[in-house]
Amino acid sequence: MTAQMNAYNAYKQNSVTTASPGELTLMLYNGCIKFLGKAKVAIEEKNIQEKNTNIQKAQAIIAELMSTLNMDIEISKQMLPLYEYMNHRLVEANIQNSIEIVDEVEGLVTEFRDTWKEVLKITRQQQFGGTQQV
Repeated sequence: MTAQMNAYNAYKQNSVTTASPGELTLMLYNGCIKFLGKAKVAIEEKNIQEKNTNIQKAQAIIAELMSTLNMDIEISKQMLPLYEYMNHRLVEANIQNSIEIVDEVEGLVTEFRDTWKEVLKITRQQQFGGTQQV
């Protein structure tokens, strides 16, 4: 089992170090969704420490997403307040032990993730998919 875990960890590390910036952003969104799901389970189980840990991990990912915004681009100026809102809501969720608030943030992150997946798909099609113009 240890050899399998070592191989899996090596695979995970390699996938992160070889990912494009766009793929890394997608990984951040997916990680945030994962930690929000774990936080909801912890709230249901009344495991305050686990809830706090996972909400803080989700907040760290949101902070990372905020720090990578290029504020010279208009969409970044629109996304920053949304990230700030999600971070604020997670503080409230942590204080209130609120699955509903975590659900709200999870919905927003999922929308961002799904939109980002579409952007990556379109970009790849434009780069590699024979969209040559005559």
